[in-house]
Amino acid sequence: MTVTQAPQNKIPSVKIAKPYMDDEIVRSVEEILRSGFLVQGKVVKQFESLLAGYLGARYVFAVNSGTAALHSSILAARLELWKENKKGIPEVVTTPLSFAATANAAIHADCKPVFADVNEETFNLDPDLASERIGEDTIAIEPVDVYGLPAELEKFNSLARSRNIVVVEDAAEAIGASFNGRKVGTISNLTCFSTYATKNLHTGEGGFVATDRQSLAEKIEMIRSQGQASRYNQRTIGYNFRMLEMVAAIGIPQIRIIDELNSRRRKNAVELRERLGKLDSLTFQRVDDPMSHAWYMLALRIDERAAKISRDALVTKLRERGIEADVSWPVPIHLQPYFRETFGYKEGDYPVSERICKSVFQLPIQPFLTDGDIERTASAVTDLVSR
Repeated sequence: MTVTQAPQNKIPSVKIAKPYMDDEIVRSVEEILRSGFLVQGKVVKQFESLLAGYLGARYVFAVNSGTAALHSSILAARLELWKENKKGIPEVVTTPLSFAATANAAIHADCKPVFADVNEETFNLDPDLASERIGEDTIAIEPVDVYGLPAELEKFNSLARSRNIVVVEDAAEAIGASFNGRKVGTISNLTCFSTYATKNLHTGEGGFVATDRQSLAEKIEMIRSQGQASRYNQRTIGYNFRMLEMVAAIGIPQIRIIDELNSRRRKNAVELRERLGKLDSLTFQRVDDPMSHAWYMLALRIDERAAKISRDALVTKLRERGIEADVSWPVPIHLQPYFRETFGYKEGDYPVSERICKSVFQLPIQPFLTDGDIERTASAVTDLVSR
């Protein structure tokens, strides 16, 4: 099917994200509002069913944010694996190169995030370094598919099986990605997605969990609704993580076009990588198979000395030219004030993540860009780093 996007009456700008919207979504949301049934009903069930079919997953549970997806998954892992008579604190091994929600979710589930550094080329959690951080209190590994590039999932899942722990995959940015021919969402014990407004599949705000393990599925279903197995029948700790009906309605029409929208992202990414690949001062996230990447963002690093311009100055000047470049993330999680103060982290603890955060930035590749937008972006970057 052909996807179109209505023109916007705004100052021309190459936007880094442009949430999908069409008349079907508007009609569906209006019908739900008029129906008076607004929370986790038949529309949410339809959304879950369609996502399960798209991914090939046995269970999918919609929640109200990607953070809720991570929180409920780590809590489910703790409830399944942690013996309450143990004296320690359950731990989750994860990456400092991510959004704070990755680590916050572990803390909210009464676990301690334990960091390991990342691969300098892929930006993803290093399996060997993660293995070194697994101890007797570890219940889960939480790799992140950074910018839509799947982590080394085969190694993480093998490692988890050998240590009798689970993989809680943070695939917030990776809907539609694949690993060794299998869709992300069918590989790890628990896979957590975000449907925030900027994501490849968006619902404004929201998320979902995919799993094939029945025991974990049963726990997540209860956790998202105050721990209830049925109405007023609370069996475990829980929260109000329920998804709104109108939120699910925004996502449903997009499921059938995820792959088409992602192919547009990939086309834009490949074009920009080819156009900018001759600039010695820029290095792209390593992608061995462009077809496996969800292309949430096109990430690259700048050698400021060679480019004769700082990363932040480049991003600022691109924005001044109407090209919405961005920096995700300028500071790794372990150097955020809360983590410094609470856990005593300091600069130098995870040097690869720190170097990447000081040099990384992102360029627009969202699916509604024109060929002219790509040309304009490539020309502006080339001009600015070649001076």
